Formats: sequence, C-alpha cells, structure tokens
Amino acid sequence: MTSSRGRQTAGGDEIITLPGEGDPQLGRALLHALRNADISVLYQDAGLKTIWAHNMLDPWAYDKPGHGLPPLQAERLDAARRNVAATGEPERLEISLPGETGVRWFNVWIDADQASDGAMQGVVTTQIEITEQKRREQTLKTLLREVSHRSKNLLAIIQSIASQTGRYSDGIADFLTRFRGRLQSLSSSQDLVTSSNWRGAELHALISGQVARYMPDAQGLRFEGANPYLNPNAALHIGLAMHELAVNSISYGALSRPGGYVEVKAHMAESGETPSLSVMWSEAIAGAGDRSSAHRRRFGSVALERVVPVSLNGTAELSMANGRLEYRLNVPQGNFEAE
Repeated sequence: MTSSRGRQTAGGDEIITLPGEGDPQLGRALLHALRNADISVLYQDAGLKTIWAHNMLDPWAYDKPGHGLPPLQAERLDAARRNVAATGEPERLEISLPGETGVRWFNVWIDADQASDGAMQGVVTTQIEITEQKRREQTLKTLLREVSHRSKNLLAIIQSIASQTGRYSDGIADFLTRFRGRLQSLSSSQDLVTSSNWRGAELHALISGQVARYMPDAQGLRFEGANPYLNPNAALHIGLAMHELAVNSISYGALSRPGGYVEVKAHMAESGETPSLSVMWSEAIAGAGDRSSAHRRRFGSVALERVVPVSLNGTAELSMANGRLEYRLNVPQGNFEAE
C-alpha cells in the first residue's frame, strides 16, 4: 500500500493521508482492528513455516501440530495452503470444530503474499468465527419449515371448511356468509397463535375472542375452572367450535336476549394414566326441543360433533333439550399444556 495525498472534499473536509506500508501507525491500527473484530491471522513463508501469528483464539494455536485442529480439519487446511503456495490462487474454507457448548464454525481465507514480480513470499491465513451466524441460519431454516408445515395444515382446514360449508349452505349468498365467518374465526385464533410465537393460545382468551367478534367485551360470557394453554392445532379447531356456538347463541340462544349469558366450564379429567381436558358450553335457549334431522345436517352441528373432535382425537356431545343447549368437548393430552 502506498500513501495517498491529502485532498479537499466538496464540503471542504480534508481526507487524512493514509500511512505507508512501513508506517508503525498502520501496523498498530490493524492489530487493534484484528483484536476488536476477533480475527486471527497467521503468516507462513513460501515453505509453509510459521513466521508470526496474531490474535490466535481458542481452539486455534500457532505452536501446535495442525494448529490444534482435529486431524481431518488440519489436513484440509494444510492441503489448501499447499495449493495456494503452488498456484498463488486464494482459497476459502468453512471449518467446523467440536466445542464445549456444541459445534463451532469458522470461515478461513488463505491468500498468497507475492512480491511485485510475482514471486511467492508467503501464505496468509485469516480466520473468523461464524458460529452465531450459523445458529441464526439454522433457526431461520427451522422456522421456515415450521411455517410451511403450519401453512399446509391451515390450508387443509380451510379446504375442509369450504367443502362442508358448501354442502350445507342454501345457495351462494348463504355460503359466502357462513364461509366468511368461519375464515374470520380461523384468523382470530391464528392471531393468538402467532402472537405467542406459535406456542398456542389460552382457552379463556380464545373463547373470549370468538364471542367478542359479535358482542363487545364478550359480555354474557362466564368462565369457571381451568384455563390451559392450547397448542396451535387445538386452538384453531376449538376456536372454530366456539365460533359455531357463539353464532348460534347470538342468533337464537342466550346471547340474543338482554341479560342472557353463557357458562363455559373447563376442568382436567383423569382418563387412564393421562389427564384430558373437558370443556362444556352451556346456555338456556327457548323452544329448543329435540334436534330435527335437518338440523343435524347443518354444518355447525357437523363441525361441533365430528370435525373438531376428530381433529383433536377427542370426543364431543351436543345436546338441546329441556330448554338448554350443552356442548361438551373432551380433549386428550397432547393438545394442551397440563399445569
């Protein structure tokens, strides 16, 4: 490197003259830069004899065979240096080394130090640790795979909803109204899932969110019992069940009348050796009577009694008798976090 002369910029600021190659200021500045950036540098002559090394960080060592590396990695590094010494062409390696807290990764650059006439004077090896970068890359790949998996699951749910809604709708207008409501239900549940970093959603927050879409602050909703954290799949499907119940209640049930309310009870029930979650929605309805065969075919009933429990490997029961509607959903462990 040669020194550059000072010159004025358009704004009048002077660019400081750079030191020459032999200037000690340049050497000291570069040494500080290497330390601050955790960069290790090793210089060897044309015969690959180590002349000097600076900032050799663990596990690298300039005074040990193979520089303290495992035999396989040491051979890779030596082969690359021999090639650079023979051809003058630079090489770059990515080396992984075992560490106390896991694998450590390093980028290694190997360059030829040549005289002005092209004669080989030595080989410069520069290395910098990239372990954190590698971990971030792996985390990103894992997240992308998870997003892809969950997106496919969500699309499958939407496809099922579209099919079932179309089967039990009275024309295009009825289909669009019902399908739009169910998509919005999924969206509401999905918002809770994503805000928890894909952990899932609390049962009470999930149900409140579904009812609040039709009633401000989910008035008329009374909770009793457990409030477990549901996993993402359970949150989406239980949210869909609560949507169907909320729509029915707002339209025909307790929440359609002043002072009407719904009770939601949840408790852990022992089922064999593992606990299960039992959720019951209960409300008073006028003129319920027994369900007709036509009502059984409505999608709301199909979703509550078949789609949701099957998706959770659970069971469900919907009853309307004696002026009350009750929906009981049993959810096995694996769909929620037990306290």
